[in-house]
Amino acid sequence: MKFRYLGNSGLKISEITYGNWLTHGSQVENDTATACVHAALDVGITTFDTADVYANTVAEEVLGEALKGQRRESLEIFTKVYWPTGPKGHNDCGLSRKHIMESAHGSLRRLGTDYVDLYQAHRFDVETPLEETMQAFGDLVRQGKALYIGVSEWTAEQIRAGQELATQMGFRIISSQPQYSMLWRVIEPEVVPTCQELGISQIVWSPMAQGVLSGKYKPGAPLPAGSRATDEKGGADFVRRFLDREGLVERVQDLRPIADELGISMAQMAIAWVLQNDNVAAALVGASRPEQIIENVKASDVTIPAELMTRIDEVLGDVVVRDPSLTRSPAGRPSLTRSPAGRPA
Repeated sequence: MKFRYLGNSGLKISEITYGNWLTHGSQVENDTATACVHAALDVGITTFDTADVYANTVAEEVLGEALKGQRRESLEIFTKVYWPTGPKGHNDCGLSRKHIMESAHGSLRRLGTDYVDLYQAHRFDVETPLEETMQAFGDLVRQGKALYIGVSEWTAEQIRAGQELATQMGFRIISSQPQYSMLWRVIEPEVVPTCQELGISQIVWSPMAQGVLSGKYKPGAPLPAGSRATDEKGGADFVRRFLDREGLVERVQDLRPIADELGISMAQMAIAWVLQNDNVAAALVGASRPEQIIENVKASDVTIPAELMTRIDEVLGDVVVRDPSLTRSPAGRPSLTRSPAGRPA
């Protein structure tokens, strides 16, 4: 396993990071989830990413149990705050001081730790003053409950504003967690240059485009049984945005000769591709079976030559999504009824 610095900080993380969105507490049984975490540890992964909203807090509990007995100082544990949790009441969402503080303490309890290495704003909260949000994060840092602060799916403008306030308050944002893959490149025009300027790294989710870049989905063929595209608990919704695009599955299949030339699987090539970006510190990889982790971690040793990177671009062509406006946060907190004027009723 290789390690990279996270932003302009002294923190090193494993460039393949284990994420438990859509799996722990939802798609897989707890015993299997624990086996996946242990497989990740066995292959050298030290960084684990979760969020309080995953399976409505259950994913944090499962991860905490799976990591019991491990040397805490040898791990990097990340979680997030923003989305509704618990009974989803009027203050059970967003980035208010109340929700951040209560969520942080809940996450620490479920994870079985006194601190998280990285605490991330899961989205930008348009209804809370940014000063209030950053002050709460700063207090958690000073209390030692969060060592570092990050954001997820913030626009370049939001990241810049957040970093300015954080700096004034005596800490720094060191990471951004966006969706990024060969097929989804919306961060490249604005977010990546801004983050490079401000000393922020990307921790990218869905590097395999919800499994589409593994090549498992074939033109004209039925959806594979047990695949994410057949998961009606929520996973299928994320896959359809790719599978519904005309010609996309055919283009992905045309990448197979490139993976064969590299001597790796298509999934490994997809992960290696995002790691070629200098601003990417880690690729988030989940698993529903331990063997998936064992195979995918091999991408850490792969360098794709420049000529093959060009061929990948040529093969995919116009099925790649690049519109920077698609990096955005919700228009309002999803737990609240909205008035016609756009403010909470």
